[in-house]
Amino acid sequence: MRKRSALGIFVLGLAVGSTVALAQPAAAPAMSGLRAEVVNELSSVEKQIVSLAEAIPAEKYAWRPSEGIRSVGEVYVHIAAGNYLLGSMLGVKRPENTGPDMEKKITDKAKIIPGLKASFDYARKAVEGLSDADLEKKVDFFGRSVTERSILLRLLDHAHEHLGQSIAYARMNGITPPWSEAPAAEKKAASR
Repeated sequence: MRKRSALGIFVLGLAVGSTVALAQPAAAPAMSGLRAEVVNELSSVEKQIVSLAEAIPAEKYAWRPSEGIRSVGEVYVHIAAGNYLLGSMLGVKRPENTGPDMEKKITDKAKIIPGLKASFDYARKAVEGLSDADLEKKVDFFGRSVTERSILLRLLDHAHEHLGQSIAYARMNGITPPWSEAPAAEKKAASR
């Protein structure tokens, strides 16, 4: 009798578990390969860019190394504009007011940082919306025919290029990138 009761409870448990599992929507398949790597790298470079943008005082956002060169704030808005442009090349409609003229229109740090974050969200969604087959599609890149894979690489390249520029700007203004502060403090303490 005990075996039969135990078996009955086991079968009932399987039936209930199966019903619950069937009622759940199927989870989206995990992204893998190049697209997953690009999304991870975008998140990583975004973290550094945003943390540096937050570390630079608002009064330094108008600073530029010389006349005719982008200011600190313009560099961050340029990164955002690039994210929107490159994401749109992947077939995702970009939001209004996200064209290249953003650099001259958005100058306030309090608006730049949320705009920068939103542009990375947009870029990630554009990448996440691609299929492996999409990576082979050809798109126009300023008169050149390139694959959407090339646009993914350019998206990362552009962000890293201007991260480097931002690091130089910060250091020229006596600001240490936040991710470098802890190792620098540890090194200084160890040398005492």
